[in-house]
Amino acid sequence: MTATPLRPSAPARTTVATGWYSPADCSLDDFRAVVEAGLAETSLDDYPYADALEQGVLVYGARLREHTTTPEGRRDVQAELARALADGPGIVVVKKAFDTGVVDRATDVFRAMIEEQEAAGAVVGDHFAKPGANDRIWGALDKFAVRDPGAFAAYYANDVLALVSEAWLGRGYQVTSQVNVVNPGGQAQTAHRDYHLGFMDQDQAAGFPAQVHVLSPVLTLQGAVAHVDMPVETGPTLYLPHSHKYPAGYIAFHQPEFTAHFLEHSVQLPLAKGDAAFFNPALFHGAGSNASTDVRRMANLLQVSSGFGRAMEVVDRSAMVAALFETLRGLKAAGADERSLRNVVAASAEGYAFPTNLDRDQPIGGLAPQTQAELVWQALSQGWERAALVEALDAAGERRSSAV
Repeated sequence: MTATPLRPSAPARTTVATGWYSPADCSLDDFRAVVEAGLAETSLDDYPYADALEQGVLVYGARLREHTTTPEGRRDVQAELARALADGPGIVVVKKAFDTGVVDRATDVFRAMIEEQEAAGAVVGDHFAKPGANDRIWGALDKFAVRDPGAFAAYYANDVLALVSEAWLGRGYQVTSQVNVVNPGGQAQTAHRDYHLGFMDQDQAAGFPAQVHVLSPVLTLQGAVAHVDMPVETGPTLYLPHSHKYPAGYIAFHQPEFTAHFLEHSVQLPLAKGDAAFFNPALFHGAGSNASTDVRRMANLLQVSSGFGRAMEVVDRSAMVAALFETLRGLKAAGADERSLRNVVAASAEGYAFPTNLDRDQPIGGLAPQTQAELVWQALSQGWERAALVEALDAAGERRSSAV
């Protein structure tokens, strides 16, 4: 009897959605069902290291600190924090995360920076609010370190920030910081998700396949440190717990019916100076309106990125596209089809707007500045000479470089 040869097993099937999302895939009823189910299922009993559950948000403090004194306890707490951000409400608040004296020292540095910006007449834009109404320090991390290394070291020695960052992103994470001050009378931001796909308009986000919509939230962690006491009337950030679980959310937050639902059902937690909130970047959120008459509500907005968001090799893309441009012009003149030309540009030019210096390279007409690839395509389609492109590339590189 001849033995039957072994057959290779079928490949495992992924449960991650594929394809592309469009506005037609966005259902407010489905969104509401996801959020309401999450709120109903969340119990403090399932989060033993949390101290409280307030308006659907997990609040940490004493219990977290008690259980992070050993490597084993720290790992258990981190596992719970990651579960809270992924499968739970999508947001955690840590009370007394930063020492208030350390916060005050940093606040003095930030206020000096803002005063210098104002004296220079700078009008600093915002991604999701009108420019000029509030104060914003873009690229605050390196500015802070260069201006006052001692204050920087005291601030970023903070172990709560490291604890949550490692819990969500693992080692090798990269911190960036933007200081935001919402002045009395300052209006709320529109509801949004955050970087990466959240910093794109609807059409741009729809151009990325569904599995990237799943990937985007695990590439970054959002945080906010309160630099003043923030009672509700000062407009602390509005959140909609569990809204990060809606698959088409990077398309949906652009829809007016979703914005209206957010405004009706979002929550606000008052924060004390030194408290910190950390949340999944896919969570629907937005800074609130400051209805106070005398509180300049300052928060240090922390955006922590995965160390994996980098290419394997260093590439001089400016040199590449400068060398290729005459060839591209020749191919275009010879009748090459647009797709082929765009493919060459995509393989050579930098196709992403970030990281950049948002003091000098602010978004115009959208949520992100022009990319290098868009600049090259503009030059090619408008018939620029190579010298004009090289000059524009140099200017763009200067805008993107750090200001310190």
